[in-house]
Amino acid sequence: MFFIFGISNKEEDLIFSQTTVCKTCGAYGRLEAFMTYSYFSLFFIPIFKWNKEYYIRSTCCGSLYTIDENLGKAIKRGEKVKISDRDLEPVNINYNRIRVCENCNFRVEDEFEYCPKCGGKL
Repeated sequence: MFFIFGISNKEEDLIFSQTTVCKTCGAYGRLEAFMTYSYFSLFFIPIFKWNKEYYIRSTCCGSLYTIDENLGKAIKRGEKVKISDRDLEPVNINYNRIRVCENCNFRVEDEFEYCPKCGGKL
């Protein structure tokens, strides 16, 4: 008899979106939430998770922030949550403004005139 098991990391997008003025770049954008965790799987079925961390990403400049675990759990449960600047702890601040294609929401570098994913004019 043999067993197939493993330990891996995963990122899970949470259903959360809040429009705001970014505290890093000052542009009008959206805050999106996601959770990272490690998990043990047996026969490719996740058995248990640990090391859960909750993050907020700014869509305007790509800045990354951590949030409190209780706030992250509330977002995961689907509760209405209002994120303020006090709730955000910077992890990776990206001061370069990232353009996003209006057609497909693909992040595009400044050198492109057309979206490399869908071909739409930027």
